[in-house]
Amino acid sequence: MKTKGLNFRHLYYFWVVAKEGGITRAAERLGVAVQTISMQLAQLEQDIGKSLLAPKGRRLVLTEAGEMALGYADQIFLLGEQMQEALAEDDLGNSMRLTVGISDSLPKLTAYRLLEAALSLPKRVRLACYDGKFESLLADLALHKFDVVLTDRPVSSGASLRVFSHPLGECQITLFGIPELAKRYRTNFPQSLNAAPLLLPTRNNALRGRLDQWFERQSLHPDIVGEFEDSALLKTFGRSGLGLFPAPSALAQDIKEQFNALPVGEIMEVSEQFFAISTEMKIRHPAVEAILSAPFKPSKLA
Repeated sequence: MKTKGLNFRHLYYFWVVAKEGGITRAAERLGVAVQTISMQLAQLEQDIGKSLLAPKGRRLVLTEAGEMALGYADQIFLLGEQMQEALAEDDLGNSMRLTVGISDSLPKLTAYRLLEAALSLPKRVRLACYDGKFESLLADLALHKFDVVLTDRPVSSGASLRVFSHPLGECQITLFGIPELAKRYRTNFPQSLNAAPLLLPTRNNALRGRLDQWFERQSLHPDIVGEFEDSALLKTFGRSGLGLFPAPSALAQDIKEQFNALPVGEIMEVSEQFFAISTEMKIRHPAVEAILSAPFKPSKLA
């Protein structure tokens, strides 16, 4: 059966309605009448042959077909935005865009070091970085909103999304603290950690699981005074002296300069791993390929 050509204006109106959560708010955003949007949506549903929105109380919700259509619309209009940005470049053809999702659990200094290989390419790279939670970043990656996601854990084997994990390397973990705390707890480490104030990642963080197992093996019972999803926020509280905090050992100099914190002790049995997640097993983006092929050297993080 031959289908009628899709009207992208109608699709755009549907996309805005879905994003805004209703026709009235969409009409305000677009500066058009409510009746205009209603007519455009009705025509789109007629062309597609399926209902995309259904009333639920005083609002509209997406049908199953609407959910599917929204996923495609996200890709279509994101690509449109990227095309406009790319064509607006003064040095068109002499640069490439790299859109990266960075997990909020990944140390930002580490993310910068991992991206250095891409930024060192002969062709100029226009970098766009977005910070977020692991699951949200993977969902956006599957919609092709990112070229790659950098994170501290691989995708689970049972994940429904068709994405691939590429290991980049790992680095030993050290506990850090402001000079007063470092001096107090460095002696007799790690037994000194009993009742010591600690700032740790939240329990959905891969590193947290390894640290908890290490504490248990060592029969240590620290005082966990704070838990953070964002690694940068964790270190900011560490700079205030609220407690000791974990970070890659190779970042010791950066942590001293940025957070006025010194090493307390290295946890030899615990390391942090780094991964690049992509939608393709075989990478085609030159900048992503550079990130994956660059030899990982923990000393480069310092």
